[in-house]
Parts: sequence; structure tokens; C-alpha cells
Amino acid sequence: MRKFNIAAPVDMSTGFKDFFDTIGLTGSGLVTKGIAAVIAVIALRMLAQTPGDPKNALRKGMAGVGTLFVAVVLAIYGDTLFSTVTEAKG
Repeated sequence: MRKFNIAAPVDMSTGFKDFFDTIGLTGSGLVTKGIAAVIAVIALRMLAQTPGDPKNALRKGMAGVGTLFVAVVLAIYGDTLFSTVTEAKG
């Protein structure tokens, strides 16, 4: 019977550092993506709950769009934005 090698073995002896290296994220990068995902869910909820009144709908809709923009920027550039905080030299 043939033995198929589905994936090459990976040494994970140093724990989470190796895991984050294999998925291409650092621990702080993963936390930043998680925070961005929570903010995106809040923004989508804000957009879904716009009232029927046009003036209030416009105001609350734009607040939701702005919050969603912040979430997207944080997801894309969060590692770079917070790298100065996590790698502070003192």
C-alpha cells in the first residue's frame, strides 16, 4: 500500500511563535486583525439599523461607513501602525 505525504512536517517545538510564523502573523498582528474584525461587525450593525427618517439615516449611515473605513484601515495597516508601540526602545 502506498503512503501519501499530504503535508511536510513542521517543527513546532517553540510553540506559538512557530505557529504565528507559519500563518504569517505575529501575535500583535493577530490581535490587531481580531480588533478590526470586531469593529467591522459593529459598523455593519450600525449600517443595518439605520432609521427610516432620511436626515437621521444619513447621519447614522455615514457614521457606520466611517467606522467601517477605520476597521479596514486597521486590518490592512494595523501591524505597521502599532509596530512603534510594541517595539519601543528605551
